[in-house]
Amino acid sequence: MTTTVGTPADIKVHKSHVRTLVGTGIGNAVEWYDWAIYATFSPFIASALFSAADPTSAVLSTLAIFAVGFVARPFGGFVFGWIGDRIGRKTSMTVAVALGAIGSMLIGVAPTFESVGAFASVMLLVARLIQGLAHGGELPSSQTYLSEMAPKEKRGFWATLIYTSGTAGILAGTLLGAVLTAVLSKEDMSAWGWRIPFLIGGALGVYALFMRAKMKETEAFEAESPKEKRAPMWPQIVKYRKQALQVIGLTVGLTVVYYIWGVVAPSYAATALKMDRGAALWAGVIANVVFIAALPFWGRLSDRIGRKPVLIMSSAGAALFHFPMTWLLKDSPWQLTVSMSVMLFFIAGSAAIVPAVYAELFPTHIRTVGVGVPYSICVAVFGGTAPYLQTWLGTIGQAYLFNVYAVILLLVGILFAFLIPETKGKDLTA
Repeated sequence: MTTTVGTPADIKVHKSHVRTLVGTGIGNAVEWYDWAIYATFSPFIASALFSAADPTSAVLSTLAIFAVGFVARPFGGFVFGWIGDRIGRKTSMTVAVALGAIGSMLIGVAPTFESVGAFASVMLLVARLIQGLAHGGELPSSQTYLSEMAPKEKRGFWATLIYTSGTAGILAGTLLGAVLTAVLSKEDMSAWGWRIPFLIGGALGVYALFMRAKMKETEAFEAESPKEKRAPMWPQIVKYRKQALQVIGLTVGLTVVYYIWGVVAPSYAATALKMDRGAALWAGVIANVVFIAALPFWGRLSDRIGRKPVLIMSSAGAALFHFPMTWLLKDSPWQLTVSMSVMLFFIAGSAAIVPAVYAELFPTHIRTVGVGVPYSICVAVFGGTAPYLQTWLGTIGQAYLFNVYAVILLLVGILFAFLIPETKGKDLTA
């Protein structure tokens, strides 16, 4: 019997791949964890950091600051995109995760409105702007890094790490929310329990910082000439405006339906539909496990049949089932589980491969900022306002308009999927 032992070179490559996947994944997970816990714990944040005189206004103000955090994302996309394309992908990712950790810590230690008045709300705003700046750079930097490190014939499958790790971060926040609401009384949750997730997020960010410091730079970036790295940025952005528009077109529907079904659905079910909060959170956990399981299926499929067919099938399925799943969702946890699972299965198709698609649209010298700026603008304008718009339309009895809006954006995504070139297997070093 013969045993095959990997050569030192094979082992070195394997270790390098593991370091790439872990370092990219944990930083991305922390970012998504931060955004998820804000949505999950927004009622407690509202009662602690805003005036208790008008609870409805406090909740809407908390959601408005959630949206304001997105305003900083385009600036983060440009700043960290510039760092990524001029100094290095690794540097951009490392600084972004450090800044995000600072934002989480600030929320975790913010004084209450009762003790310092409006300063508490201002501190929350500052923390969210810091997080928005960091997270505006985190996703495009990590997407670009991962796509450049992946073997080109498996890039679609490797790209699934972005939403897999991100969803793991959401799951961690959701599970923590379920555990805390089960273990702590409502009074303890309002007093100090809601701070725990943010302090944990800050600590995880510090760990991700050390992990990323050990990663190596991509060959595609290192192969660029000094002249390419010093080329003026804005003329390059203008030159590739068509690709930037394609990023926006592919993102609008995905970002809105993902925030509806993947992030805020449990919180919406608990507040608007009066579902038990703990049961709603557990339904969200099950549905997100389905989402994670679906991602590699879609990623591998795109490596076989191409990016465009998967993007079209994904958006078409989500558009087709959006209204039926909305009608199904009433006041029962099983309804929430089924509706979220069905929608997240189809959403997973686009989510799995857009990191690869974005990277494949741009050349190396403009790849990070070319993705980062339009993506961040799109997420800020459409994703950041989605929870607030959904809540506001619900309060005035026009909730169906939000669902129409979401489906229209999915149809926009289908149109752009038809218009982009097929990029499966593209050489990113060329």
